[in-house]
Amino acid sequence: MTSLSTPSARSEATSSGEATIDRAARGFDGFMARLDPRLQPWIVFLRAHAAVSRALEAELEAEQSMSLADYEALMQLAHADGRRLRMSELADRMILTRSGISRLVDRLEAARYVERVACSTDARGAYAALTEAGYARLQAASPTHLRGVNEHFLAAIPAGDRDAFVRVLSDILDGLERSDRSVEAACD
Repeated sequence: MTSLSTPSARSEATSSGEATIDRAARGFDGFMARLDPRLQPWIVFLRAHAAVSRALEAELEAEQSMSLADYEALMQLAHADGRRLRMSELADRMILTRSGISRLVDRLEAARYVERVACSTDARGAYAALTEAGYARLQAASPTHLRGVNEHFLAAIPAGDRDAFVRVLSDILDGLERSDRSVEAACD
């Protein structure tokens, strides 16, 4: 086995066809070039989501002293019927475990942005309900979040491509929801 740590070893390996070392091959572009082309959209999606989420989180923390998770929970509740959701539904929407959503709601409840409301039809169930203070907090933080979404996400998608982008992601969601319903029906 040839070591590639010295210039002569790199030249020997390159000339013998054992390996080609170049700057791009060590970076993300090189990684993508070696990847199965079918996985490229997935990997780029994951990286873009993580990068945009980190940028939005940093801006919300710096300007609003609010986490992105707190903002998203308040936003989910603000757009729900009656400004409340069952805890399990909020967990599903935020892709959190039941214990994760419980801790998040505990924090928001301590800040008086959310209150737990007992479910009248299920003694084990509870709703997370947005308070007026929570709605006001969401409105105060929204300009920071919306500016970030525009700068870090929407600005990168040409206006003419946005409908197609939304359609593709909606098709993915619709397919998964149909699959979930099929699994649920099979279990009944």
